[in-house]
Amino acid sequence: MTASEKPVRVRFAPSPTGELHIGGARTAIYNWAFARANDGDFILRIEDTDPERSTEENKQIILRAMRWLGLDWDEGPEVGGDHGPYLQTERFDTYADALERLKERGMVYPCFCTKEQLDEKRAAAEATEGGYSGYDRTCRSLSAEEAQARIDAGEPHVWRLKVPLDHGPIEFDDAVYGHMSFPADVMDDMILVRSDGTPTYNFAVVCDDAFMNISHVIRGDDHLSNTPRQILIYEALGYDVPVFAHLPMILGSDGRKLSKRRNATSVEQYKEMGYLPDTLINFLALLGWSLDGETTIIDRDTLCREFSLDRVTRKDAILDEEKLDWMNGIYIQNMGAAAWVDEVAPFFIEAGLASAEDIEANRAWFEKLYPLVAERSKHLNDAIEKLSFIFDGPNVTLDEKSVKKNLLKEGARADEVLRETRAILADESIPWQCDPLQDAVRELTEKLDLKAKFVFQPIRVAVTGSQVSPPLFESIELMKREDVLARIDYTLAEVFGA
Repeated sequence: MTASEKPVRVRFAPSPTGELHIGGARTAIYNWAFARANDGDFILRIEDTDPERSTEENKQIILRAMRWLGLDWDEGPEVGGDHGPYLQTERFDTYADALERLKERGMVYPCFCTKEQLDEKRAAAEATEGGYSGYDRTCRSLSAEEAQARIDAGEPHVWRLKVPLDHGPIEFDDAVYGHMSFPADVMDDMILVRSDGTPTYNFAVVCDDAFMNISHVIRGDDHLSNTPRQILIYEALGYDVPVFAHLPMILGSDGRKLSKRRNATSVEQYKEMGYLPDTLINFLALLGWSLDGETTIIDRDTLCREFSLDRVTRKDAILDEEKLDWMNGIYIQNMGAAAWVDEVAPFFIEAGLASAEDIEANRAWFEKLYPLVAERSKHLNDAIEKLSFIFDGPNVTLDEKSVKKNLLKEGARADEVLRETRAILADESIPWQCDPLQDAVRELTEKLDLKAKFVFQPIRVAVTGSQVSPPLFESIELMKREDVLARIDYTLAEVFGA
């Protein structure tokens, strides 16, 4: 049975050395969607063999990012499975067994060359016309008896792969890039196990993928150069080679590689910037893949049903932040009030506008805030700037520019408008609801013979502090009557001395 005929099993294998990179998230999404589209399994494996940078805290950061994105895994940390453990640091027995298998098959040999010796060999080779072409296989010619004697004597050594000298081109059909061929004669006898007994990246990855029956290895094209080396290891172990699919790079809008200095690069950053997980899933899925070349809004169900590797492009993808903002706005418009409150609550809490208890106790009121900003927000946290005035009680901070343009403009008669408005809003016979209040105030346009903007804009400034705000009377309805009246009184006193 070839790899393409096996049950689909894919994996995402991040290193817990920091936050989940946006490129890594795209790789996770593709693996997850491919598994779901093919009724397969999505495995999460943590490659934590870097002792200096791999921390439990970083692992938890990655798991939180995966959960926030809604990328559920079938096997892995916190889930378990039949092919665990799912942390590389807990899999050293697997690598030791694989090394023994290679020894039995005569596919590895111990190398006793010191770092200093290797550096000298490299320098000498680089000085020649051909240049350095890898390890010169000095220790490959040692007899088994001599090698064992040196091992028994405690001499430090690594284990190298014995690449067949007559190996032809290393060929494979990449699911994205098509047929690939690499000359085997430029492959040196790579180190598989270091002198301290730890496996190298390529060896550990092959052992893990083989043991976990991974059918498709879907990853960034920065791993393309690792593939021929890994195929040699698969062959040496006698394991089936999986299908490889290498994904195009994600570039910034300037066409350069994403950089922490110029771009948001982690899932956590996008979360803090007010993007929705559904937006990121949709947006990242389209960075290198398309449904039909036209559709831009794709929900999870559609992605999990329609995703296929044959629609992944080889062309580098551009992270268009304007498109991301537009898309996030669409998702905010369509998410509904209840879901919006769930997602925006942390921003209200962080801004000090409400506590978790306030939101839970007054949930119906918070849901009424949603239509005020749903069509005017590109980010969840836009709600903080747009709605903060509602939380200020009787207080209002008047924007100087708005005051000059709408209250002090010659002929505006704003003081008269505000006095008349105050009387209307103080009339408790008028229901404290948007439509009755707006209808009553609208009558001022005829009574005072003023255009609507000369009535409503002064009220907007007095109540919200700005000439730009969410719908005015919908906002007033959600405020206390006494607070609105207090703001008008303050504005009359502050601006007109009344």
